[in-house]
Amino acid sequence: MQFTPHQLTPPTDQFLASIFHFKDFTPDHSIERVVPTGHVFIVFELDGFPRNTYDNESLKPTATFSNVWVTGMHRNYISVSAHQKSEMLVIQFKPYGAYPFVHFPIEQLNEEVLPAEDVFGQEIVALREKIVALESPSEKFESVEQWLRDRLDVDKKPPEELLSALEQLSSQPVAKFNQVIEEYPHTKKHLIDQCKKYIGLTPKYFQRILRFNEILQLIQKKESVSWAQIAYQCGYADQSHFIKEFKHFSGFNPSGFIKQFSQDEKNFFPLDR
Repeated sequence: MQFTPHQLTPPTDQFLASIFHFKDFTPDHSIERVVPTGHVFIVFELDGFPRNTYDNESLKPTATFSNVWVTGMHRNYISVSAHQKSEMLVIQFKPYGAYPFVHFPIEQLNEEVLPAEDVFGQEIVALREKIVALESPSEKFESVEQWLRDRLDVDKKPPEELLSALEQLSSQPVAKFNQVIEEYPHTKKHLIDQCKKYIGLTPKYFQRILRFNEILQLIQKKESVSWAQIAYQCGYADQSHFIKEFKHFSGFNPSGFIKQFSQDEKNFFPLDR
């Protein structure tokens, strides 16, 4: 597979986690589980293959997407199709970064996978046609970043007090959640409303997703794992609480998960390998 990341530049680098392009992806499966990361994505399909989402239990198709689509905040895992010889370009926003580009509260995108024209109109379909015609990843990135600069409304950037609270939720132990809330200069309701507007989730749920992704990073680096140690390190009350949370966000039992998946699989996990 050819994988090319884009070097982000100002001013959009304040709001984007990454832009990347891949080509000639040849998976050994056709359905994969995507676990929540706390990000909104725009996905450009550049290969002509429609993609499906599936019911998580029956794995029967629920919807089909083509050209370009938006994936909003999800509270737990979703199931999607994987295709041979895939080519895609993906925009990943920082948790608070999508609002200045979509121009409406991110909560409206929760649990959604939508045709991108429903959010951005026909301009994004035209952008997709343009980048399909361009040869090199660098040319594609240049066109995408110019579109992002044109969409960016700097008046809708998140306030500093919200960014500070999100940084503390990301870095402080779970046990200090109430302290973070108390140090926020406005009311708890104000923080919840701001979080729903900018990231789509409540502060507590956002922190749960961050903690789950921290667990993934920890266990993917180790061949032998002490679940009690992981539970303690990530601030869970006990091991049973940790296991319940892990199943909620991934659908997998932790022990089975670590035996089944390799370190190369970060947030996408094959279901029919």
